[in-house]
Parts: sequence; C-alpha cells; structure tokens
Amino acid sequence: MSVHSSRERLGLLLGFIGMVIFGGTLPATRLAVADFDPFALTAIRTAIAGICSLVLLVVLRRKLPPRALWLQLFLTMLCVAFLFPILMAMGMQRVDASHGGVVFGGMPIGTALVAVAITHERPRPLFWIASLAGAALVVAFALRQGGGTLSSGDLFLFAAVAVAALGYALSGKLTASMPGWEVISWVLVLALPLSLPLAALTMPAAPAHIPLKPWLGLLYVALFSQWIGFFAWNAGLAMGGIARVSQVQLLQPFVTFALAALFNGETITWQVVAFAAAVVATVAVSTRTRAQKTPPPREAQLAAE
Repeated sequence: MSVHSSRERLGLLLGFIGMVIFGGTLPATRLAVADFDPFALTAIRTAIAGICSLVLLVVLRRKLPPRALWLQLFLTMLCVAFLFPILMAMGMQRVDASHGGVVFGGMPIGTALVAVAITHERPRPLFWIASLAGAALVVAFALRQGGGTLSSGDLFLFAAVAVAALGYALSGKLTASMPGWEVISWVLVLALPLSLPLAALTMPAAPAHIPLKPWLGLLYVALFSQWIGFFAWNAGLAMGGIARVSQVQLLQPFVTFALAALFNGETITWQVVAFAAAVVATVAVSTRTRAQKTPPPREAQLAAE
C-alpha cells in the first residue's frame, strides 16, 4: 500500500470520527437542556471550550491572527459560539433529537448556498433544483410532524441552520489563512470575555443537585462538539481530500438517530428515516453538482456540528 493511499485511508477514518462526534451534538444537547437553561448551556459550553483553546494556543505559542482577520473572527464567533448553540438548545427543549437530525441534515445545503452567494459562483441549474428540493423536504417533514403547522422548536432549528450556515461560510474563508483547528480555537478564545461572565451569571443555583446525564451532555457539547470534533474532521479533510472525506457527512443524520435511540430513549420511525434519506440524497446531488464546477469550499468542513 502506497504512502498516499495510507494517508487517504487515515483521512477517511479521521473524517468519520469527526462526523460521529458531531452526530452526537443533538442527543447530548437534548440531555443537557433537561436541567440547563439554553443560555446557561451556551455560555458554559463556550467558556469551557474557550479555556481549553486558550491553553492549547499558549502551549503551542501560536501568534495572534492578523488584525485584518479580527472582524471576520468576531462575526464567526457570534454565529458559531453563541447564536447557533442558543438556538439549537431552544429547539432541543421542544423537539426530539431525531427530529432535529432531519432538520440539520439539510445544513450542508444552507452552507453551500451562503458560500455560493459569498464567492459569486454560478452553479449548474441542478444544484439549485436539488437545494430547493432538500429545503422543501425539511419543511414538509416539520409540517408533517407538527400536524400541518411549524412548531416553535422547528423555527428555532431553522434559525440555527441559517446562523450556522453563515458562521461556517465565514470561518471557511478564514481557513485560507490558518488551519481549521486554529480558527475554531481563536473563535472560542475571542468569545471568552463574554462567555466567562455569562457562564458565572447563568450557572444554576444548585449545580450539585443536577443529575449526572445533563452534566455529561454539557461536557460532551463543550469539549467534543464545540472543539475536539473539529480537530479530527479538519485533519481528515486535509489528509483524505475535502471532496472525498466530506461525503461521510451524509451519514450524520443516521448517527444522530442511533445515538438518540440509545441515550435519549427516542423511537425512530420509518417516516423519520425516509425523510432523512431523501434529504441526504438531495445534499449528495447538490454537493456533486457544485463540485463539478469548482472544488467544494473549505467551509464545508465546519458544517457538521
């Protein structure tokens, strides 16, 4: 086996590990919001990940990013460190993790649409058809589950997808100037002046009385979803190639289903699986169609959380 082939295989493995980590975000959040307010959960998870990021950057003696990137880092921080986690947590208070898995299955489409707008690409018509079909399937699923109306949980999740798409597209542009792990680390460090005081203010009055499962959910989203998952995912993309490794992201909704059934005790119906499979199919078509024109953008690596 050649060195190049071994490197690609390792890249696929790392990408798969990163995808599985991100697939656990919704089930873990669902566990955490049982006892943590969404604002407290967001502040605490961001503070924990920010402290870890600061330690790593100091130990590795990484230089401060150029001033020209600070505004972009700040905007990315608002999206991925605060708005997205808050909206996602609010959604998980109201709907099951498996339900959110279907809605989030269309997130790569949202990220691609934002990237197309930012880069002024002109994808083929099939890209737009597949993207619109995927969005329509997600809305149809939400309406079906809500008895013909969109629930407040769906609205929060849709908003989370929109915010994440913008944040991931912005952070994707930053990867042209620094490694992906360093981007997320600086974003989290930049959030510390907000996340630390907010974590102190929103911490539950009696944390000792909170059961173990919500704490485990909090630690998971803080250390893995918010931070470590990007290390494996970004490294996998770099070693195995963005176009190839990013395809494992299509499995993420099904990983979420399995973990939701195992840890949240949710019942996964055939309708949920069928809608997820249909959404994944549209994502695959839109991704391949866009890739034929230009290579997939680096920001797609961040769309898995």
